[in-house]
Amino acid sequence: MLETQSISNIKKELSYLSAPELSAIILRLAKYKKINKELTHYLLFEAHDEESFIEKVKHIINERFKDTPKNSSYLATKQIRKTLRLSNQYAGYSDLVQTEIELLLHFCSQTKPFISLYKNQIVLSNLYTRQIQKLKKLISKLHEDLQYDYVSQIMNYEL
Repeated sequence: MLETQSISNIKKELSYLSAPELSAIILRLAKYKKINKELTHYLLFEAHDEESFIEKVKHIINERFKDTPKNSSYLATKQIRKTLRLSNQYAGYSDLVQTEIELLLHFCSQTKPFISLYKNQIVLSNLYTRQIQKLKKLISKLHEDLQYDYVSQIMNYEL
């Protein structure tokens, strides 16, 4: 079995490589996994304009919620979980806490109508509550001025 190296060792080795060798490694990584390709796309094309990236992801979230079935609480919960996983995946591409907060706030705003639609669906309300708690924890990491703006927004989403 191959021994996995630490990030610091990988970083040292990468510093010795030339630009074409680095390019070849990045392309090879992007070729094998979709998530690697998406991350590479974000880093190359989206990272310079975070606002545009956030808007694109919000649009994707909106489209997924439009496709969420309203006649079955089980199928709706399943679709909402998939949407949350996708939202978290996109938020993970960015190193900015504000991006994760913005996407999570948007997810919660889209989820709240389903909470009132399926009042007896405990799984969905627990999922929603955990996301609100996660938002509070993320907001506490920000500067006080930004915290105030986000806390006032989060008050609207609490059950």
